[in-house]
Amino acid sequence: MSDNPNDQTATPLLDKVRLPSDLKGLSDAELKTLANELRAETISAVSQTGGHLGAGLGVVELTVALHAVFDAPRDKIVWDVGHQCYPHKILTGRRDRIRTLRTKGGLSGFTKRSESPYDPFGAGHSSTSISAATGFTMGRELGAETGDAIAVIGDGAMSGGMAFEAMNHAGHLGKRMFVVLNDNEMSIAPPVGALSSYLTRLYSEAPLQDLKSAAKGAVGLLPVPFQLGARRAKEMLKGIAMGGTLFEELGFSYVGPVDGHDLDQLLPLLRTLKARATGPVLIHTLTKKGKGYAPAESRPDGGHATAKFDLNTGEQKKSPSNAPSYTKVFAESLIKEAAKDEKIVGITAAMPDGTGLKQFAGVYPRRCFDVGIAEQHAVTFSAGLAASGMKPFCAIYSTFLQRGYDQIVHDIAIQRLPVRFAIDRAGLVGADGATHAGSFDVGFMSSLPGMVVMAAADEAELVHMVATAAAYDDGPIAFRYPRGEGMGVDMPEEGVPLKIGKGRMIAEGARVAILSYGTRLAEVLKAREALQARGLAPTIADARFAKPLDTDLIDRLVAEHEALICIEEGAVGGFGSHVAQYLSDQGVFDHGFKFRSMVLPDTFIDHASPEDMYHSAGMDAPQIEAKVLELLGVAVAKRA
Repeated sequence: MSDNPNDQTATPLLDKVRLPSDLKGLSDAELKTLANELRAETISAVSQTGGHLGAGLGVVELTVALHAVFDAPRDKIVWDVGHQCYPHKILTGRRDRIRTLRTKGGLSGFTKRSESPYDPFGAGHSSTSISAATGFTMGRELGAETGDAIAVIGDGAMSGGMAFEAMNHAGHLGKRMFVVLNDNEMSIAPPVGALSSYLTRLYSEAPLQDLKSAAKGAVGLLPVPFQLGARRAKEMLKGIAMGGTLFEELGFSYVGPVDGHDLDQLLPLLRTLKARATGPVLIHTLTKKGKGYAPAESRPDGGHATAKFDLNTGEQKKSPSNAPSYTKVFAESLIKEAAKDEKIVGITAAMPDGTGLKQFAGVYPRRCFDVGIAEQHAVTFSAGLAASGMKPFCAIYSTFLQRGYDQIVHDIAIQRLPVRFAIDRAGLVGADGATHAGSFDVGFMSSLPGMVVMAAADEAELVHMVATAAAYDDGPIAFRYPRGEGMGVDMPEEGVPLKIGKGRMIAEGARVAILSYGTRLAEVLKAREALQARGLAPTIADARFAKPLDTDLIDRLVAEHEALICIEEGAVGGFGSHVAQYLSDQGVFDHGFKFRSMVLPDTFIDHASPEDMYHSAGMDAPQIEAKVLELLGVAVAKRA
């Protein structure tokens, strides 16, 4: 029975499973029942915590089959990205904590090495599993105490070039390892299911080297025209007839496609491969995202990411707010700019919903490009567009843009191409934790010659920064903004381009000046209110630009105050470091001027609410207040 007293879903078999070894004594029929219970438990848990639902529901049977056949943790099951790992966590000793997912002190929403020996490799971004599994494989070959390595990678993650780099290397090495390609782009039509059943029977009976010819013999089972997914089915069939040519050319034995929801197919196939495989094998499974839960199945994204929801209806429980999300503000602002300039185009890397470009594509479909999980290509593709005379807006999460950094340097910055970077999810993002925190973009973008780097203090400022980027043609320009809802400020009718490298004064004060960069400005203003009650009212300014710096503003703040504090939602090496370098060059420290920089600490902060994360980082209003008092030498009793 579930640990939640309000959840009456009976799970008698699952209740007996503490670790994957408990699956070894179950019959195949019992494993099917277990899969049903595991799906129900996953749905129940995510309804209470929110999180990534559809991906996990799509691999329930596959998770059961892998743990029933292989011997984790000696065998290393590497889940690509990790969105789909909730069922895996339930089966690997973490069921009692599954309702703490993505909460402070609770389970991570991704695989995490420090959390369990059953998570051999941490994830949070895609296309890494095959590389890691190849590393485990060669570790075994060199004497490490490890067994088989099994990478489970989605078809979307296979669009990342790193996956093919890894397959090329693994195929060259020729050592025994397994890659499960979890293909959920097409629903499994009955004809394809019949094909899969036929292939599976052959797989369980024939030597591994005969699988290619067996696949060829199955072609005649499919009627023409196909009932569902005709184009993809034909392409898939062509691949079968050729023995999975692409994968085989990379050195893998190709097996599939197989129905990833049918344990009668999965179990004998995996057992056969475990017993007979001698080299690298790719297993092509067909699954349905959100499988077994109608509200998830009916959503276009298969219930990829969800807030807490009603178990019966699937309706999400979101807190009401009058403020728009930053992502929505960006999308609407870009649409307005595109209406005025036909050269504006949008580019994203498999995140059209998350970046708001899906909304842009609805208005300008020919001017919007989703390149798949391929950030490097997205950046250089944008560079090519800019070189052709277009005005590309490359919208990528901060943490994912890190993958395209080499291309930002060589293909954009050196050539001074006017690519506009819309950097979403800047700063600490909450439940997704360290893997998705936008901590480093200020530093790695502002270090590049010729790069203009902005940060919006609120949603109105974001509107103006989109307009600024649209109007700027002298080189690359970037603007960052956080996840979630805005501040609820009054919104302008349209964006007005800002003067490059110029900040703004927010409030005049005395003794101490606080120069804020980004959305910590709201906390700075709260701190100022508390300080005013003490008779200390610091000057507040919004930098707007990390590069170029508003040196006139900085000079004024230094001349009129005895101390300056910079604050930003980024790591050391960013905005505050640039200000400190400028002040040092000006020699202001030689005369006793006081300077402090409040940045994210030199550690990866675990998942919690954004408020808790910023408190842990020492960057909320009370801590800003304390920093001012400390700098002025004001003794304050510690809070209880």
